Amino acid sequence: MYQAAGTAGVAGALLLAAYPAVPAVDAAAGELLVTFAAALGAAARTGRRKNAQNLPSCVVVIDTTSHPSADLRVSSAARPSGLALNGLNAAYSNMIGRLPLRRSLDEVTNARRIGYFGPAGTFTEQALLTQPDLASLEHVPYRTVPDVLDAVETGEVDLGFVPIENSIEGTVNFTQDALVFDHDLLIQREVVLDIEHCVLARPGTKLQNVKVLLSIPVATAQCHVFIRRELPEVEVRAANSTAEAARLVAEDSSDTLAALAPANAARIYGLDVLRRNVADHEGNQTRFVVVGKGRIPARTGNDKTGLVVFQRADEPGSLIGILQEFAARRINLSQLLSRPTKRGGLGDYCFIIYADAHVSDEVMADALRDLRTKQGDVKFLGSYPNASPQPASIREHADQRWRDADDWLRDIRSRVER
Repeated sequence: MYQAAGTAGVAGALLLAAYPAVPAVDAAAGELLVTFAAALGAAARTGRRKNAQNLPSCVVVIDTTSHPSADLRVSSAARPSGLALNGLNAAYSNMIGRLPLRRSLDEVTNARRIGYFGPAGTFTEQALLTQPDLASLEHVPYRTVPDVLDAVETGEVDLGFVPIENSIEGTVNFTQDALVFDHDLLIQREVVLDIEHCVLARPGTKLQNVKVLLSIPVATAQCHVFIRRELPEVEVRAANSTAEAARLVAEDSSDTLAALAPANAARIYGLDVLRRNVADHEGNQTRFVVVGKGRIPARTGNDKTGLVVFQRADEPGSLIGILQEFAARRINLSQLLSRPTKRGGLGDYCFIIYADAHVSDEVMADALRDLRTKQGDVKFLGSYPNASPQPASIREHADQRWRDADDWLRDIRSRVER
């Protein structure tokens, strides 16, 4: 069962245009295709009329339960020469997947498996379990963040769950870079978790006896003041994750080894908590994101949009020109990063931007259009609900002013002689 917003009607027109060029589609699949295209077209026409009157757009519900795979079924004997069946199916699925569709219950109701940065006991798993819909899925742990993202890309899992930002150390660069440079995945949701780093060791171990401390470098960086003050002689060793550090300590027979990890990892791996909350600053939080392929969650009124802008030319004022697109439209930026493009030498940077708006907002759409026109290379990272409650009054006011200006211009242009 799918819900198609009115603006998806363009795809309906594309489907209708494409259908006659595929005469080998059998009767059942042809009927599905035409019905789907007609429904989207009707949604588009009604949506445009209602949008013009500032009324809520209609929603067309298309029941695909009788054809759940949504694949084109083509007779192998009759399909056009040189057209592979799997290629045709992939093209159709890709087109459907890129429409602004939202599954009728939740985006995750049809998902079965979610990969996360494991093993069991990581902060990532802890954050995942705070989401009831995600907690009900089959959880598949992976050793690294790139492994999680690769699994989503290949379809081994339906969704991925990874850390992307910490309030003390900032951006988790290996996650951010993978999304920017290595994968075509979209952020579907963000989850913020309070972080409490603890020192864990085998039962009977004393803090003063610890000689080696294991953890992921991002975690040890958040606790370096504690380590320098309380464990000045300790050797800090890297592990793939906080939970893996706890597992390695549990498997070792030494009483000089400890891990920097979540308290729940002590329960999972049978360890003692020697010290709690050893981060250098209060209010330690990490932001995690759900990533998937294709879909964009519906607008909630409190959303974020992520994008990457590759400069057309590195010249004075280029960053100001990018930022002015948002300032002129009263769009707040919650995060701005510069990262090497990995395309050339030193000084070749792109800008990663997270803006407090949804791609469905007219002002955000217009900003993206102008950036794409002026900069040429812009990558969309997703529009999704903002985990932090924020007043929407500024955003709504800007949207209303934009609609008023649009109405004003439409009225002027309607008077042009034809």
